[in-house]
Amino acid sequence: MKYDLSTLHGDFFGGVTSMIVALPVALAFGIASGMGAAAGLYGAISVGFFAAVFGGTKSQISGPTTPMTVAMAAVITVYSSTLTEALTVVVLAGLFQVVLGVSKIGRFVAYTPYVVVSGFMSGIGIIIVLIQARPFLGLSPAFGGAVGALKAIPETLGNINISAMIIAAVTLVVAAFWPARLNRRLPAPLVALIVGTLLGILWLNDAPVIGQVPTGLPSLQIGLPPLAFLIKAIEPALILALLGSINSLLTSLVADSLTGTQHKPNKELVGQGIGNIVAGLFGALPGSASVAGTVANIRAGGSTQVSGALCAILLLGLVLGLGRFVEPIPLAALAAILMKVGWDTIDWRMVVRMHRIRREHLFVMLLTLGLTVFVDLVTGVAIGLIAAGMSHALQLERLELDSVISVPLLDSTFFSDFEGVDEADMFSARVGLVALKGRFTVASANRLVVVISADVKDHEVVIFDFSETTSLDDSAAMLVLQLINSAEKEQTECIVMGAKGPVAKTLDSLNILDNVPREQLVNTLDEARQVAANILHQKNQD
Repeated sequence: MKYDLSTLHGDFFGGVTSMIVALPVALAFGIASGMGAAAGLYGAISVGFFAAVFGGTKSQISGPTTPMTVAMAAVITVYSSTLTEALTVVVLAGLFQVVLGVSKIGRFVAYTPYVVVSGFMSGIGIIIVLIQARPFLGLSPAFGGAVGALKAIPETLGNINISAMIIAAVTLVVAAFWPARLNRRLPAPLVALIVGTLLGILWLNDAPVIGQVPTGLPSLQIGLPPLAFLIKAIEPALILALLGSINSLLTSLVADSLTGTQHKPNKELVGQGIGNIVAGLFGALPGSASVAGTVANIRAGGSTQVSGALCAILLLGLVLGLGRFVEPIPLAALAAILMKVGWDTIDWRMVVRMHRIRREHLFVMLLTLGLTVFVDLVTGVAIGLIAAGMSHALQLERLELDSVISVPLLDSTFFSDFEGVDEADMFSARVGLVALKGRFTVASANRLVVVISADVKDHEVVIFDFSETTSLDDSAAMLVLQLINSAEKEQTECIVMGAKGPVAKTLDSLNILDNVPREQLVNTLDEARQVAANILHQKNQD
């Protein structure tokens, strides 16, 4: 990618805008975690910078996020007795993330169905809108995320700060209706923030503001805890690592969908891990990729790692003494900007097509969205993936069953001009053919047993044709064993035809064909006809 003045311009405004979004969030998350506002700010700097520089998503903004903050609060209250122990968990979590990246685990996120990503995106957008409703009206955020915000509606409506509401409303209008042709040079969020801040300074100065920003650089905080605690810390560190990794990779998918680019998942995990290691060493709150910050960055023009690094550097500048310039910013103005970000995060492309997508896909999307909003995003994504997997399995079942041919072979046709077959039976169908074409997996295994077993018992001989079978997983192979056993109970002889390559290897490795006589393992239909004739002739002799 060629980096020119236009790209730098976009990255600059993206970095500035995402810094404005990240600042109040970092301060709030630091307080919510129990580590303090400064820890949240240091987390936004350390994770934001190192994840941008070493990560694999160009336009991603990282820092303290809801799942990491909640998890860190649990680490502090449940798993550790001192700050040193809590920070040890953070460092271990960062190390685990690096290991996950080096092990190339991150690539599996590419298999996340779009309906799950869509539900996650829309759920995050709704959460942002809901939790910013109180700051929009001049009140402090409600505890308990989106659910807490909904429960607090009666109390919220009875304590509205009119000045804050006016500032927020004006800011939102500017952010929403700023001309698109001017957005590249002066991003709408930045213009809206300036307008909202001027309203607060010059006129409506009784609205809550950001206030004092922590200053000064952090010192090295980590110490060496006892070995017993290191063993105990593995579990919470793994949870923290997985939460951060899942959230970051899902946010990377969101960024991909907005920019049309493709992230490097394993590199992203390494970058996030390095950021959290540094955060743990310096007493900062751990973090992950931020959907709100990333979307704000992209909307403002940020397109490379420069925007993420610049966001962290600007936050560092505030820590080093520039904080007084943001102290008068009304929280209502920030809430309005975040509400616009939340609105833009909702996947409207899918929402307006909801009535056209398959019912099972719609169910997965709405399930993911609902759980993300009303439970938590990790649960939403986990259950969404399970539901999507089941939906995909149903589709595979239908496709795989359509690839099965089970037909009777009339003696008059199959044994035409063939010696050794009793003439009295020429108009019966003593031989059946079961052809499995394509690939077969666990998705169709159980249904295949039901469908084919009835046909097997109707014949004296059944030919299982694997000539056009391209793939057979272990579950489908065990199905073949079940069909062979079923045939034995019905005194039906089995002939296996055309098993070769990976299919034969799977059948052999699981000893599926051990009970099938070697002479009944054939390669062609002519060989199968001869074997079937011999079997029928022998039965007639008996």
